[in-house]
Amino acid sequence: MSELAFFSGTMDCGKSTLALQIGHNRSARGLQGVIFTRDDRAGEGKLSSRLGLVTEAVEAGPERDLYGYVVDQVSRGGRVDYVIVDEAQFLGPDQIDQLARIVDDLDLDVFAFGIMTDFRTRLFPGSQRLVELADRLETLQVEAMCWCGARATHNARTVGGEMVVEGEQVVVGDVDHPAEAVGYEVLCRRHHRRRMTSASAQAGVLSPDVLPVTSG
Repeated sequence: MSELAFFSGTMDCGKSTLALQIGHNRSARGLQGVIFTRDDRAGEGKLSSRLGLVTEAVEAGPERDLYGYVVDQVSRGGRVDYVIVDEAQFLGPDQIDQLARIVDDLDLDVFAFGIMTDFRTRLFPGSQRLVELADRLETLQVEAMCWCGARATHNARTVGGEMVVEGEQVVVGDVDHPAEAVGYEVLCRRHHRRRMTSASAQAGVLSPDVLPVTSG
């Protein structure tokens, strides 16, 4: 039975690599799929992994009807056996509904990959809708690491190495970026709360962690 599966995790945990692997495994068995992506680091119409792998994809802009696109491909004599969606957090809730319709009406598996929360620790609307509709939720087991060595659980936006907590929800960047540019870093919850990036941690000597006290 076909399903809508949502694979989530922080940045740098291998989501795009797994998306590419799923596509490779199915194409090796003679299956043909449609790959959607949105605002990939490699540019429009690309699905890329930080390991250096890149494949062509269909850019799922805000006006793209994903269900309509797949139906059109089949109507023109094309073959579609499955659908892969990377950067699914950037999709609108209506586009997530279209993915569910692909599963229910066309009986195709849909594999969606994305980040659950933004740099402010708020759910992306697309991710929220996937949580509400997905038949299966998977948290990727490849854990990204904070600069301190702990498991990274939060995505931080940085400008010049300093963490920022205000701004548009979607600003394209990457974990590999010039220090002065807008970028992203994965942090553990402790250091996300303290707005302590790797750059700010190296700027001074860290004092021991102590409980806050008030003077009597």
